[in-house]
Amino acid sequence: VIHECLDFVLSPLKKAAEVGIMMSDPLGSLRYVFTPLAAYIADTQEALALSGVAGKTSHLTLASYKQFGDPFRHQPRTASKTLFQLRLLEYITNPWNVSTYMKEAMKFRLNGAHRVFWRDWPLSDPSVFFTPEPLHHWHRMFWDHDAQWCINAVGSAEIDFRFSILFPRTGFRQFPEGISKLKQVTGREHRNIQRYIIAVIADAVPKEFVTAIRALMDFRYLAQAPEISEDMCTTIDQALQEFHNHKDSIIAAGARLGKKRRVIDNWYIPKLELLQSVSSSIRNSGAPIQWTADHTERCHITHVKDPSRSGNSRDNEPQICRHLDRAEK
Repeated sequence: VIHECLDFVLSPLKKAAEVGIMMSDPLGSLRYVFTPLAAYIADTQEALALSGVAGKTSHLTLASYKQFGDPFRHQPRTASKTLFQLRLLEYITNPWNVSTYMKEAMKFRLNGAHRVFWRDWPLSDPSVFFTPEPLHHWHRMFWDHDAQWCINAVGSAEIDFRFSILFPRTGFRQFPEGISKLKQVTGREHRNIQRYIIAVIADAVPKEFVTAIRALMDFRYLAQAPEISEDMCTTIDQALQEFHNHKDSIIAAGARLGKKRRVIDNWYIPKLELLQSVSSSIRNSGAPIQWTADHTERCHITHVKDPSRSGNSRDNEPQICRHLDRAEK
């Protein structure tokens, strides 16, 4: 359904990308321009759905979930390859025979969407236009993985104590109750915890463990720069490689835990695999910080929560729509 909707809504842009269109620039001069799909901001699950790829598979490369922890970038999942597989599937079986088509699609690690919205958009390639998204791919990954590894390695009581006694500093958030029991953590909290985490765990875990966490932090901070040179791209890749060189220390410390507190001895982490494509995306599409979802996530507050609070908690959706309509007028 989402592909059909996007296909309909974006059809004018596809046409403009094919034949061009006259548009005015900021100075009012008319320009003959084309509209290729340069970037699409999406979290991991949305990107999988839009690229036509099934779960446990990278939407940027040909890596499967068992290869997510590899210390190198796999071959990109190009548009031509995906479209070829879709044409082959359509030749093998009828797309409208859903059960059979889905079964055959899984053999190619596709999700069964046979008319992806970008199929007829000139020059579009999911391995290029799906850019890194700092809020979900980096900061959320930090909380879901890095921070949990640190909590498990140091101990929740100890790490909470260490955070609680940090000296107050202007501009830095305090965590008087620690971090292990935080709920509904936002991107702002992710960033605040990142400021402290290396110093907090420094003498409580093995040196290699600290090196691995610090390497990921270096990667994130470097990749968030507003301007990134070729030398910095090399440094970013080196930071990621340093993590891979020391990542076994995290498992050795018993810090990577799953359900029932059992140690996980693999690296089947989709967002870890996505980090391998950051430097190539920077070269293609520029600094990733411009593609962050911070602004769109903020709209959840300004366009949903605030209007909802101003109502009487009855018929929320119509009231929110009416509120937004009046605000625009």
